[in-house]
Amino acid sequence: MSEQSKNVMNDILDKKVSSYTSTNFLKLLDSTSMTIACSAMQKNNKDEIIVVDNTNTPVGIVTDQDVLKKIGEAHANPKNTKLEDIMTFPLVSIKHNDTLLKALKIMRDNRLRKIAVTEDNGNIIGIIYQHTITNLIRQKISSKSQTNYSIRAILWNLGTVTQFAGILMLIPSLVATLLNETIVATGIFLMATLLLITGFFLNAYGDKHQLNLRGSAIMILSSFVILVLFGTIPYLYVAPYDNDNFTDLFANSFFSSASSFTTAGMTLFSTPEDLPDSFTFFRSFSQFVGGMSFIYLIMTAFYPENKLMAMRGFISGKIPKLRELFATITIVFSVYVTIIAMLMFYLGERNILDDFSLAMSVLSTGGFMPDSTILERLTLPEYFVLMGGMILGALPFGLHYAFVRKKFMSIKLTKEVGVYFAILSSSILLFIVITDISDIDAAFTVIAASTTAGMQIIDLSSIGSAPLVLLFILMIIGGCGFSTSGGIKIFRLEQMYQFRKYFKKSEWKNITAHDRKEIWIALILLVLFPTAPIPVAYHLSSQGYDFFGAYFESVGAITTAGLGAGIIDIDLDAFSKIIIGFLMILGRLEIILLVYIFVPRLVS
Repeated sequence: MSEQSKNVMNDILDKKVSSYTSTNFLKLLDSTSMTIACSAMQKNNKDEIIVVDNTNTPVGIVTDQDVLKKIGEAHANPKNTKLEDIMTFPLVSIKHNDTLLKALKIMRDNRLRKIAVTEDNGNIIGIIYQHTITNLIRQKISSKSQTNYSIRAILWNLGTVTQFAGILMLIPSLVATLLNETIVATGIFLMATLLLITGFFLNAYGDKHQLNLRGSAIMILSSFVILVLFGTIPYLYVAPYDNDNFTDLFANSFFSSASSFTTAGMTLFSTPEDLPDSFTFFRSFSQFVGGMSFIYLIMTAFYPENKLMAMRGFISGKIPKLRELFATITIVFSVYVTIIAMLMFYLGERNILDDFSLAMSVLSTGGFMPDSTILERLTLPEYFVLMGGMILGALPFGLHYAFVRKKFMSIKLTKEVGVYFAILSSSILLFIVITDISDIDAAFTVIAASTTAGMQIIDLSSIGSAPLVLLFILMIIGGCGFSTSGGIKIFRLEQMYQFRKYFKKSEWKNITAHDRKEIWIALILLVLFPTAPIPVAYHLSSQGYDFFGAYFESVGAITTAGLGAGIIDIDLDAFSKIIIGFLMILGRLEIILLVYIFVPRLVS
C-alpha cells in the first residue's frame, strides 16, 4: 500500500463511530418466538435483532445466520423457540465516541461483522457494520487514485453517452424518412451522425475508467450541454422561424432544443400544427429521451451495481437495483406511451403520429403540443387520459418497477407518494376555491404545474396573484424523487423535515454522516431553486417586462414546468432566450450537479 493510501486510511479510521452508525435497527424482547421474530425481520428488511429483557436492557443479538442455523436443526420448533434460546450473548458493543479503528479491532477480536453502538449511559443508539467501514476506506482510496486520469475518464464516458444519443436520434430520422419529409430527415440524421463521430473522438482521447461522484457530475452536465447544442442542428436545418438573422436563428434553435431535452416544454411556435409531422415527433421524442434520464441508463450498462448506488444523490429517491430498474422502466414507459396514444386515437384524436407525440410529451412531463387548439377540443375522457399520463410521469420510477416486478396487491404506496397525492389533491381544491374557472380546468392546471408538465389550458396572466403563487409553489416542489418531473422533489422535502433534529443534539448525532449531507444538500436546493431565477427575471424586467411575470416564467424554466404568463415568445431577444435555455438545463439537472462539482467536501 502506498504512503498516500495509508494516510487516507488512517484519516478515516480516526473518525468517530457515531458518524457512520445505522440508527435504524430492530429491537425485540428475549421472550419473542422465532416465528414472530422472522416475520419482523422480513417486514423491516433487517438481518439482525437486538435482544432486550423486560427492563429494556440489551442482553444479546440474533442474526439471520443464527436463525438459519436453528431452523436447520431437525428438532427445532420455531413456534416454541425464543430469541433467548438462539441469541449470541453477552452483547458486544462500542461507545459512540470511539473511533472506527477500535470498532474494527473489536470486530476482528470477536470475529463479528457488526456490533452495537451505545451512548455513555449504555443505551443502544444503533449498529456499526464492518462493510460500512471497509467500503468507506475503499471509496476514499479509489477516489484518490482516480485523480490522475479523471479528465480522460470523463472524456471516455462522455463519448459513450454521446454515441448512444446519436443512435437514439436515428429513430426520429427514420420516421421522417418513412414520411418522405426529406428536410427534417436530413437535419436529424446530420445531428445523429455528428453525435456518433464526436463520441468516437472522445472515446479515442479518453481512458475507460469508472468515475467518482464529482467526475460523474461533470460528465452528466457536459452531456446535457452537448446534447442541447447538437440538438440545435435540426432546428437550424429546418429553420421553422420567420427570420434570416443567424444570431436570432441560433438563439431560437438553442432555446427550442433546451426546452425539448430538459422537458421544460416552453415553445416559440404559436401554431405547431404548421410544422412537419415528423418534426413534431422529433420534438416530443427529445423530451421523452431527456425525461427518461437516458444518461443514467447508459451508465448502468458500464458501472457495477455498488458504484451506481453512489449516484443516488443526483437521481434522488429510494432506489432498488438500478440496472434492472432502468431496463424495466424503459419497457414500461414505452408501453405507457402506446396505451395513451391508442386511447387518444380511440377517443377522437385521429392523427396517430400526433397521438404518439402527445403521449411522449405527457409521460416525460414535457408539455409540447402537436396542435395549438388540441386542448380546446378535447373531450372529458381525453382530459382524464392526459392528467393520468402527467401523474404517471411524476411518480417515482421505483413505483413503476414494483408494479411490474410484484403482484399488484402487494404494492404499497411509499410515504413520498402519499405526501405527493395529499399535496396534489389539496392544491386542486384550493385552486378551485380561489379561481372562477371550471373544476376540470382547475384540476388540469394544478396537475400540469405539480408534475411540471406545463400544459397550459388557461391564460395565467388573467387569474390573479394568489393562484399564481400557488402554481409557483407547486412548480418549486415538483413531483416525486427519481421521476420525469422537475422541481426540488417530495423526496427532498422529507429530508428537510429531518433538519428539525439539528436543534436537538441527542437526535442529530444519531443521524449518519451520509444522511446529514443529504439534508444539507436538500436545504441548499431549497434556497437555490427560487433564487437562481432572480437574475434572469431582473434581466427580463430591464427589457420592459413585469418583474413578477418574468420571475414566474424564470421559475417555470428552472423547474422545467414551462408554465408562462406570455413573456417568453418568439419576439424575445436572442440573449434572453439563450440564458433561459441554460436555466432550463440547470433545472433539469436539479442544480445538484453544481453542488457535486463545486462543493466536493460536502458530498465526499
